Amino acid sequence: MRYLYVIYALVLFVALFFVVLPFVLLFSLFGNRGRRASWVVVRIWAYIWFNLVGIFNKNIYEARPVKGRNYIVVANHISYLDTPVIFRAIPFFVRPLATYEYSKIPLFGFLYKHLAVIIDRANLQSKSDGVKVLRHTLDEGSSILIFPEGRFNKSEKLLNDFYDGAFKIAMQTNTPVLPLLFLDTNKLWNHNRFWSFRPGRNRVVFLPEIDPDENKDSVKELKEKVFKEMEFYLEKYQKFK
Repeated sequence: MRYLYVIYALVLFVALFFVVLPFVLLFSLFGNRGRRASWVVVRIWAYIWFNLVGIFNKNIYEARPVKGRNYIVVANHISYLDTPVIFRAIPFFVRPLATYEYSKIPLFGFLYKHLAVIIDRANLQSKSDGVKVLRHTLDEGSSILIFPEGRFNKSEKLLNDFYDGAFKIAMQTNTPVLPLLFLDTNKLWNHNRFWSFRPGRNRVVFLPEIDPDENKDSVKELKEKVFKEMEFYLEKYQKFK
């Protein structure tokens, strides 16, 4: 039954993707406005897919994001399901930062290149260009999302060490950091076991935003503030599994 369920979920994922693809192709002609329109369409796709595969998302607000404010959203990274959850759980437009490997996925790679900012970590020019695009996205009044751990956390620790990138941009642009916690994605789809995908509850916790203080904080201090806050709440919610 587990194998049948996973096949059903993947077939449904692809089928719904083909429904939204013509809209995304059309909207891709219209720059940032088109990306925002595509975001709405993909959000609808995510709502339908999550419900049909039996994953019930619940947003928990330790603090609510301010409507209309743009953020550097940071989240822990523990599962392949983290990417679809972005579109299901976050209620405002956000451009994720993604590695080059995502862009090579047939068809889905086109969608991700349209909505996300793609960076090839092995290419210095790509990294430089990606940072420029992220800053331009913030200048347009849009939010960005970065997994500060970089890759999946496969350790026994609650969080892997953070890279500096998200926090450098926050300091340079004076943009508040909005931490999110994905509590259940690894239970629903373990990053080490493809056929482990299963239905269930998915909780996403929105933490209080953290404003960079240009006069007091260094990149390292801001990074540590965010790390400690995310670690504290991960420990808190682990007690209430």
